[in-house]
Amino acid sequence: MPDDLSTLKDDMTAFIEGHGMKRFPAYVDSEQVQSVMWKSSAENPDGWKDFVELAKAGGATFLTMDDWALQREKLDELVERLRNAHYPNEEDVDEARWLRAYLSKTGYIQLGWAYQGSIFVYEVSTEWYERYQHLIELAEDFGGIAIDEPDQDDEP
Repeated sequence: MPDDLSTLKDDMTAFIEGHGMKRFPAYVDSEQVQSVMWKSSAENPDGWKDFVELAKAGGATFLTMDDWALQREKLDELVERLRNAHYPNEEDVDEARWLRAYLSKTGYIQLGWAYQGSIFVYEVSTEWYERYQHLIELAEDFGGIAIDEPDQDDEP
């Protein structure tokens, strides 16, 4: 798996549009909607093409598409949160700093399509993106302040 999925994203876009389908920029939160995850395999790195072709065969006219690239502000915020955590771990801070090598690189892509009340989802991510997500979870668990903490207005 490459460290930057930008080329894969471009390939996906061309493939989807080449099949006469549209892309809807959206993220499918599988914890919020009924979803079925595509089972990826290392033996078939082009499995996403099968996913798109299945969507087309299933009558989908569009797919949702989302991607995530590492931005300096997000990484700096993570480093600061890890550094100021209740129980700071210098190894975690160093690992977050190490991620600077991936600034502006795409680390995650998600495709999705709806069929009979379920959303079928294909996800691909890099190893560094998985590390970043792990560090975010650590910061949320031990840092005291969650990134997406609900506002008081959001509470019932």
